[in-house]
Amino acid sequence: MNVLLIGSGGREHAFAWKIAQSVHCDNLYIAPGNAGTAECGRNVPIDPLDFEAVSRLALEKKIDLVLVGPEEPLVRGISDYFLAHDNLKHIPVIGPGRAGARLEGSKDFSKRFMQRHRIPTAAYATFTRSEIDAALDYLDTHPLPIVLKADGLAAGKGVIICESREQARQELKAMLLNAKFGAASEKVVVEEFLEGIELSVFVLTDGDSYVMLPEAKDYKRIGEGDTGLNTGGMGSVSPVPFADEALMKKIEERIVIPTIEGLKKDEIPYKGFIFIGLMNRSGDPYVIEYNVRMGDPETESVLPRIQSDLLELLQAVGQGTLQGQQLEIDPRTAATVVVVSGGYPGAYEKGKPITGLESVKDSLIFHAGTTQDEAGRCLTAGGRVLAVTSLSEKAENAVARSVENAKNLNFDGKYFRRDIGFDLF
Repeated sequence: MNVLLIGSGGREHAFAWKIAQSVHCDNLYIAPGNAGTAECGRNVPIDPLDFEAVSRLALEKKIDLVLVGPEEPLVRGISDYFLAHDNLKHIPVIGPGRAGARLEGSKDFSKRFMQRHRIPTAAYATFTRSEIDAALDYLDTHPLPIVLKADGLAAGKGVIICESREQARQELKAMLLNAKFGAASEKVVVEEFLEGIELSVFVLTDGDSYVMLPEAKDYKRIGEGDTGLNTGGMGSVSPVPFADEALMKKIEERIVIPTIEGLKKDEIPYKGFIFIGLMNRSGDPYVIEYNVRMGDPETESVLPRIQSDLLELLQAVGQGTLQGQQLEIDPRTAATVVVVSGGYPGAYEKGKPITGLESVKDSLIFHAGTTQDEAGRCLTAGGRVLAVTSLSEKAENAVARSVENAKNLNFDGKYFRRDIGFDLF
């Protein structure tokens, strides 16, 4: 099979690493990829949002399957683009069409979907700019803390937890009246704050059947002890000790099955991954959000634990034959530590030479924000630069090994957390 992988982050390097191991993979192309994916296949420097260029590449390279890593091409309709063209529609695209991608592309849509299909989630109300007075009145009666969510995609920055009503009023005005998150905050969801511990659950579906992948927990805050600003993710652990058989059964029965059945009832075709961000509230799961792709850095912890041929699973999704497919899972713990640029998640510099990659032992390195110069040197090209993943029988040992190898990686201004998983062990 010839496979085209869309994206350029750590998630995509993990996918490329896993797909390249498949006996069914003849050629792997990554658009645009990074310095790490170049070791798994061939990078092609095209914009994932240029669907015409993507389709030309798919035809030129006789692509048999397209896997879409990030959310924006899905929300913008890359799957629909392939289905709408007679010369492309035979190529399966793993990722939902525009209708299914609204689960991530619109917080209001996803909340209404959950309400309609009786999927447990936090109480909420949605407001637009023209409803600002009603929104401010609503805040006056809302219990604290108050969660504000931009309706659209905001690069992971559109959620604000407000500890006071005055802060909530200021932030709501900034979002609705001053376009704090651009078009993403033309609508704002005001949501109940759920107390508990977070969990990421991943489902792969062909629109009818599904398989549940290993769960994970990620760590968003920049500072140790989960302090400071939110990031795209500073590390992750899989499996999660509190996600026992009883909790996972509740998640499947109350959330996963109603989600798959809800998509069918709403006549929304869906082939691809569903990432369900959950809150474990005293043993009961509530949905915080849906994503319509795998998470990052959770993918870097989840995929190394999957022993089955991933490309076989993706092929079954594309063909609608996922029913009966079984996953073989490594029982060991995978712990991922993300190494970031100095200043991240604020302003940071790019183009810093990276050294020490060859000194990493007994860990996997997934490139997230890297590139290569003409001399073949590996350079930083993003806020999150590298992800170090280790597997061990003991979770503490997996984290310790990833931390030790993160120390061996060097570039000007590098930073990483040493306490990933601190709340679980």
